[in-house]
Amino acid sequence: MRLSRHFLPVLKESPSDAQIVSHKLMLRAGLVRQTAAGIYAWLPLGQRVLQKIAQIVREEQDRAGAIELLMPTLQSADLWRESGRYDAYGPEMLRITDRHDREMLYGPTNEEMITSIFRDSARSYRDLPRTLYHIQWKFRDEVRPRFGVMRGREFLMKDAYSFDLDEAGARHSYNRMFVAYLNTFARMGLRAIPMQADTGPIGGDLSHEFIVLAPTGESDVFYHSNWEKPAELSSVDFDDVSGLQTIVSGYTADYAATDEKRDEAREAEAGADLRQSRGVEVGHIFYFGEKYSKPMNLRVQGPDGSEVIPHMGSYGIGVSRLMGAIIEASHDDNGIIWPDAVAPYKVGIINMRVDDEACTAAADDLYARLQKAGVEVLYDDRDERGGAKFATMDLIGIPWQIVIGPKGIARGVVELKRRSTGEKVELSIEDALAKVVG
Repeated sequence: MRLSRHFLPVLKESPSDAQIVSHKLMLRAGLVRQTAAGIYAWLPLGQRVLQKIAQIVREEQDRAGAIELLMPTLQSADLWRESGRYDAYGPEMLRITDRHDREMLYGPTNEEMITSIFRDSARSYRDLPRTLYHIQWKFRDEVRPRFGVMRGREFLMKDAYSFDLDEAGARHSYNRMFVAYLNTFARMGLRAIPMQADTGPIGGDLSHEFIVLAPTGESDVFYHSNWEKPAELSSVDFDDVSGLQTIVSGYTADYAATDEKRDEAREAEAGADLRQSRGVEVGHIFYFGEKYSKPMNLRVQGPDGSEVIPHMGSYGIGVSRLMGAIIEASHDDNGIIWPDAVAPYKVGIINMRVDDEACTAAADDLYARLQKAGVEVLYDDRDERGGAKFATMDLIGIPWQIVIGPKGIARGVVELKRRSTGEKVELSIEDALAKVVG
């Protein structure tokens, strides 16, 4: 994409109402614009990152055996009355009456709807286990939306729901999601710590929040220093019950808990290795047994012909919130530093002199070759000062920058910069191309 044709409304200064780094940088870099309290329009650059995040989430859900579908945002209040949550959920639920005086709601979550869908189709134990998921916009009417997309009212979420014949199967499904979440966040360059957490309005007795450490986080967290090591992907057979349990047990062996779930004995064991910080929740998983299946009359025939009430779990990832969390974890004074996996473009080309024929010819040729190689590239072909172009590329965080200037072209070289380290080297165009394509 040529920047001269892009819609990229960057700002030189941070808006006065932006309080945390991610909110400031998302506004300055032209990723989002607020349209109402806690509600944002996702501009082209932000939409590209959002799609990258969602795709990683989707791939890891698929790898763990979950099946994608898509449920509507509006739900019938009658479904929530079946589970008993309609009156209990609270003012965060946006309640709507349609023209026929039917009570509806803008879904904050989908336990009731997915239970109804599965109930209408599942008949026997052969239909289980199943885990179904979707990536969908939600709405929760926060009393005080703040911190940009970190606590907005409308947000993009991946929510998955598992159905199993018994508790043992349900806990295996829980472990599958536990490991899938570790891999999801590691692929985005994040160290997300699973912490025991309260189940809240979702319910159940087993729950973990996945927390990214950030000074501006909304939760106080306590953890063993081992969690500060770089994240690693787990190679796993998701059908291996004991293997999965071993991985989960290994990850939970080092202490980590939110303020509500602190364990003084384990903190004493950690001693000097105990750390305290604040964190951002990016995922939450729950096992809640028959909480929804029983009141909503979900039944299947068991292997012996008896009636069985399936056990369920639910698993959420804040897809839009993840963008803010990534920025909180990866930025500097000049702007965002996108991990390669979620960057809106892999390479940024800066033509220092658009009025110089040799510069423009070289930049145009490199742009065409990168596109042909399938590399996502943003080409700054604007008639702007070099300093403004450098500032824009650093602000929006493109991982690789290739700078083409008249002096370098005269010597047959370009400057290649790695955004994450700031390292700059002069290379031939061929070598620079090989470096960023490889």
